[in-house]
Amino acid sequence: MVKGTYGIDYGLIRIDRTGQAEAFDAIGDRYDEAFRQKKGQLSAGAWLLACLPSGSRVLDLGCGTGLPTTRQLADAGLEVVGVDLSPGMLRLARQNVPGATFHRLDLADLRPDGPRDLGRFAAVAAFFSLLMLPRPEIPLALRTVRHLLVPGGLFVLSMVEADVDDFPIPFLGNTIRVSGYLREELYEVIEASGFEILRESSCTYAPAVADVPPEEQLFLCCRRRD
Repeated sequence: MVKGTYGIDYGLIRIDRTGQAEAFDAIGDRYDEAFRQKKGQLSAGAWLLACLPSGSRVLDLGCGTGLPTTRQLADAGLEVVGVDLSPGMLRLARQNVPGATFHRLDLADLRPDGPRDLGRFAAVAAFFSLLMLPRPEIPLALRTVRHLLVPGGLFVLSMVEADVDDFPIPFLGNTIRVSGYLREELYEVIEASGFEILRESSCTYAPAVADVPPEEQLFLCCRRRD
């Protein structure tokens, strides 16, 4: 069993991704059109690049279309592996970043003793991918990220600040389910999962679509605590 924060492990939860991948398959390249402004994400990626030597191995969890993060890191000379659950997103990612390696996997597949082992990484990026998980699974996902990192490895992530759990929202003509925390609780969950928060930033962002309200985006740059 994989023990997670708050005494929960993967054997005690039901993993349900019903409709999530299909929604992102349908959204396709409209996602990048709707979310054109990604300054916070690019800034966190730049922080990674400043900290890592060329050739470092990096995992992009929930890589989507590969834009901007997979391309940003690969273009700078890092060895990037992208993981996503949506076949449609991965098709676009392979076109956008032919120099990276991509796998269709669920984050839960990568847990300790899980069905897939991609090895260890100098850094992991998870931009808005933890947002897609129900709250009970997020501490487990963070523990999985820690497992995937080498000692002292770096972790950059983003979430939307919101007190919701597996909440359905309209999104580009589809419905997705999202979770979030208020800021202080998010920090507590991350630190309890074995990370030190080194840098943080936030911004209010209004996507270029009518069905999604403005959101407070949080960007955290962390290090695995050993």
